[in-house]
Amino acid sequence: KEIKNNVQYTYKSSNNFLDFNKKIFVDNVSFSYPESKSPVINNLTLNIEAKTSVAFVGTTGSGKSTTTDLLLGLLEPQKGSIKVDGIKLSQSNIKSWQKLIGYVPQSIFLADDSIAKNIALGCKEYEIDYERIEFVAKLANLHEFIEEDLISGYSTKVGEAGVKLSGGQRQRIGIARALYRGPKILIFDEATSSLDNLTEQTV
Repeated sequence: KEIKNNVQYTYKSSNNFLDFNKKIFVDNVSFSYPESKSPVINNLTLNIEAKTSVAFVGTTGSGKSTTTDLLLGLLEPQKGSIKVDGIKLSQSNIKSWQKLIGYVPQSIFLADDSIAKNIALGCKEYEIDYERIEFVAKLANLHEFIEEDLISGYSTKVGEAGVKLSGGQRQRIGIARALYRGPKILIFDEATSSLDNLTEQTV
């Protein structure tokens, strides 16, 4: 047993398997940051069904990022629980849960390497599946730009921090990267803010 942020977890190992096929249930969750006068999240309850899209909309400081961090397992509820297909998220299954998630931040990290290696970031050279890279690039509305506008195609170097690419192109690489590992859940943190309306709709 372990107690963190006033939440008790009982577990045997840190590798319990978790899958997602039905719904995520946020059950009466509250969360406060240290020295905060009031909770950022207060008694939040919601259902997120599998194969649906949900948008969190609100003013700055309304708790959008905190809610996202709770769903990602980066923060732990101080009250209530988050359940995936009826199983409570805890220290025993959080790593398994996070492996199911593809996360696309607003600001995309790019290594000074090829577009292909940036999409398959973290994979060793011999592990890279180039057919899948092309597939996810098409989903991210990136393939046509790579094939038609770049002399070296997927082998094109992006430059330090992606300096050779526009903001929208960097974001689409981030989307392709998230899709590359075949996640069951996609979380976008304003990840299409640099895309024009038509490109955003296509993606």
